[in-house]
Amino acid sequence: MKKFSILAVLALSATAAFAQIPNAGFETWSNTGGFNTPTGWDNMNSMTASASTYTCMKGTPGSPGTSYLKLISKAVSGMGVVPGIAVSGTIDPTSHQPVSGFAYNARPAFLTGKWQYMATGADQGFMSICLTKWNTAMNKRDTIGKAKKLLPGMAMSWATFTMPVVYTSQEFPDSCIITFSASGATPVSTSYLYVDGLSFTGVVTANTELEKRNEISISPNPVSGLLNIDLSGLTVPKSEIFVQDALGKRIQTLTQNGSKSLVFDSKSLAPGIYFIQIKSSVEAKAYRFVKE
Repeated sequence: MKKFSILAVLALSATAAFAQIPNAGFETWSNTGGFNTPTGWDNMNSMTASASTYTCMKGTPGSPGTSYLKLISKAVSGMGVVPGIAVSGTIDPTSHQPVSGFAYNARPAFLTGKWQYMATGADQGFMSICLTKWNTAMNKRDTIGKAKKLLPGMAMSWATFTMPVVYTSQEFPDSCIITFSASGATPVSTSYLYVDGLSFTGVVTANTELEKRNEISISPNPVSGLLNIDLSGLTVPKSEIFVQDALGKRIQTLTQNGSKSLVFDSKSLAPGIYFIQIKSSVEAKAYRFVKE
């Protein structure tokens, strides 16, 4: 019996480790205490339900699908303005901060999806990702990668967003927290953010045996002038190659023309983090470099 229990735990752990974004299309909702909650996503509704006010709601129709995540910051009697916020895990209702996420062990290059949003006054919502790994020696969580994107301007109809993940460690994570918020640090009533169709795309490699078989290498890194891109191991010859900044903006498309190497002049770039993005008919991968 003990042996069976151990095997069952290991099987469940392995399944959890390969889990993807929970309820990524926001198609699954449950009714708890008279309000709808997207499966796998925590929010502030349990706190505001006593005032019959909800900041996280089910919107229809989705893009794609039948429903989407609808976040609206609202003034609640006795509570002030409560932000429209959703977390892929658990949120602390007092601090509005995420405290746990979902099992995830990959190194994605980007979070993509669809959004609509509008800020009220000087309010500014945001999206964020935090990939972590439990450090058994230090008994704490180490940050492996993260991203934060402030909502620029407004999007009054469905538009596609791309948020690059910046890695600060060569390790693979074991947990991921995604946060969507219609408001910033000082929420303003009626600011809103709608989200749908989430997906992780691309791969950022780490220094493992797998990395030795990757398609390209870039050097020097950090770079101040010419960046050399070695394509000798590229598995799909016809690939789209371009430079992207940390906000997902395409800086320059690089022409391959069958060459096994490319040179990119980085002198015009401001200091910061950038990506060489490679897209083909079968995959998309990103390679991070730093401009000094």
